[in-house]
Amino acid sequence: MGGQGALSSIQALQRTPLHALHAELGARMMPFAGYEMPLHFPPGILKEHLYTRAAAGLFDVSHMGQIALRPLSGDVADAARALEQLVPMDIVGLEPGRQRYAFFTSPAGGILDDLMVANLGDRLLLVVNAARKAADEVHLHASLSDKCSVELLSERALMALQGPKAAAALSLIAPECGHMSFMDVRTLELLGAPCVVSRSGYTGEDGFEIACHADIAREIAEALLEDPAVAPVGLGARDSLRLEAGLCLYGSDIDETTTPVEADLAWAIPKSRRRHGSREGGFPGASIALAELESGSRRRRVGLRAEGKVPVRAGALLYADEDGKFPMGAVTSGGFGPSVQAPVAMGYLPTELSAPGTRIFAEVRDKRLAVDVTGLPFIATKYARMRSEHSRRAPC
Repeated sequence: MGGQGALSSIQALQRTPLHALHAELGARMMPFAGYEMPLHFPPGILKEHLYTRAAAGLFDVSHMGQIALRPLSGDVADAARALEQLVPMDIVGLEPGRQRYAFFTSPAGGILDDLMVANLGDRLLLVVNAARKAADEVHLHASLSDKCSVELLSERALMALQGPKAAAALSLIAPECGHMSFMDVRTLELLGAPCVVSRSGYTGEDGFEIACHADIAREIAEALLEDPAVAPVGLGARDSLRLEAGLCLYGSDIDETTTPVEADLAWAIPKSRRRHGSREGGFPGASIALAELESGSRRRRVGLRAEGKVPVRAGALLYADEDGKFPMGAVTSGGFGPSVQAPVAMGYLPTELSAPGTRIFAEVRDKRLAVDVTGLPFIATKYARMRSEHSRRAPC
């Protein structure tokens, strides 16, 4: 879950509550999903990537959408049942203080957006992709307004603190965070302000996402950055980190043309939602999803490792053999993986070519490079799994 889309005019871009701090820290800014966002800071993408893996990186992800669903009945279970009309996940079974990866599906079986859903006890909090938040708000209003109030929380900021030293750094201002497990969510007081904190992220590392009011965001960010273990990190390293972790970027690896089974996201659909009628109303595209869960899909998202050091980037066509005339698939995300010291990529191939170890060829600069299909992720994830939970999402 990352969200993409850039505007051509920098003057038309929105700014996050941390924009002034980014400028003071020397960030190189770029347009992303309608916002002016930091691509990287003076150390550069490579060093920021490796620093996050070794210590703790602080990311501004305030461009993401935060949407509150409040049940009109006052019972959060009613909001959960309503949301299950739009997603193929078990939201009713999501306990207060927990969150889960989810995605909106279309009647045609595609993915409209991927998101995180948190049960805060009296309401559900959704974190959605920046480029899709307006459409998601409309979608939720149209489908759920008779059961829930739907509010896009505009005066909010969102930060992600990621890396092996993230818990120690956040504990300095929020000691309670150390008791949280992967996918726990709590309302904690940071510098006197109530913040929604989840132990999750989008890097494959242990870490936290901190949602707060815009007015307190800079103060919290500066407090975290006072710890020498914490450094500011931009969207460039966020992208390479999530790629190594095998996580999808909406608009690149998943979209309305990809089904959950094709995208290798079937793990997110629990058994309770895999039977027709197991939840009242089902979910959009259920017949397509259930058929693919039973019989398989025609193509699959796979990991790809190229020989040598030349990155195979998004858009590269994939062929079954070195002299093949017709492409069998394409790369959706790709680049150099700083942690694995090698090119890594993801893309789609026919199911019969999707087994790990299968050798195919990618077209790069009018040449065919040998590429091997591999499992995902490319690096071992380091989530703080203190108890089992049906989720692999790091979210976005």
